[in-house]
Amino acid sequence: MTAQTKTPDVHTHTHGAIGHLSLNRPKALHALTLEMCHAMSAALADWANDDAVEAVVIDHAEGRGFCAGGDITFLRNSALNDGGVSGRKFFHDEYQLNHQLFTFGKPVVAFMDGITMGGGVGISQPARYRVATENTRFAMPETGIGLFPDVGGGWYLSRLSGRMGQFLALTGARLDGAECLWTGLATHYLPSDKLAEAKARIIADPSRISGILSELAVTPPDARIEKNADKIAKHFGSDRYEDILASLEAEDSDWSHKERDTLGTKSPQTCKVALRQLSEAAGFTDFAENMRNEYRIASRVITRPDFAEGVRAVIVDKTGDPAWNPATPEDVSDALIDSIFAPLPDNEEWKPL
Repeated sequence: MTAQTKTPDVHTHTHGAIGHLSLNRPKALHALTLEMCHAMSAALADWANDDAVEAVVIDHAEGRGFCAGGDITFLRNSALNDGGVSGRKFFHDEYQLNHQLFTFGKPVVAFMDGITMGGGVGISQPARYRVATENTRFAMPETGIGLFPDVGGGWYLSRLSGRMGQFLALTGARLDGAECLWTGLATHYLPSDKLAEAKARIIADPSRISGILSELAVTPPDARIEKNADKIAKHFGSDRYEDILASLEAEDSDWSHKERDTLGTKSPQTCKVALRQLSEAAGFTDFAENMRNEYRIASRVITRPDFAEGVRAVIVDKTGDPAWNPATPEDVSDALIDSIFAPLPDNEEWKPL
């Protein structure tokens, strides 16, 4: 170990030619704080210009990882107490980290060993190598709390085949490691008891990351979602939310009833936001363009009623009874959605680091 700097919630250090980012906030399932984002960004900036660092590993230090998202309670407090100002700052800098990872010039390996949601998706999906295990639980559950699949979610989800991204964005469905590999959200599937060996071998020879992961990879169990792929493509084929609901409603099957009921618990506003977000993101050629779009959305959505209410019902009070406003998809006007996606004043637009 040549250098070591620590912040309490993320360890940044080097092992030989490997830069190592290890999330260390186990009581919060390693959810990201602004300080953690800044520590990771600073380390990546140093390593980008350090010829001695050949690759970067991202993992979690202890407990059930990998990363359960962003600091949602902090964001809700911002929405309620400072008009979203500190929340927007969090989104802005977190998105800079997401973009920094996406454009990083050296190989990055993310070990998604455990819960990988929201912000955890944002720091793992940009990696060239994304390792799932039997412990992986991947989801973008934001529509259930009046948010949307941000941190680059628009880019990644819109590029999955068969409308899988739209399904994941709207329902917040959880994928296991085998399903992550099948959808392409993971590049390798390793047993968790092989991760220490994988990291040791990568540290010993960073030029062989691909070969090392392939040698330690195993055939995962069947991806359960594969058997529903045709149904997902059929029922989630429209970018109009009402069409999706009507399609599920029209089919008399246990699966369609279950998914229709799931959507009934989500914020109608942010379901419509997510569909438009993915539709626009599919056409972007530059990841920075995607992050600028998501920052515009985040800046508006954080102070809309559904966010504070969704976090209250799901995370704070745990009553599971959010009162959405607007209450129905029909009440969510095109004008409201347009206002959420509108450009910000020039001096407020998101910019990369």
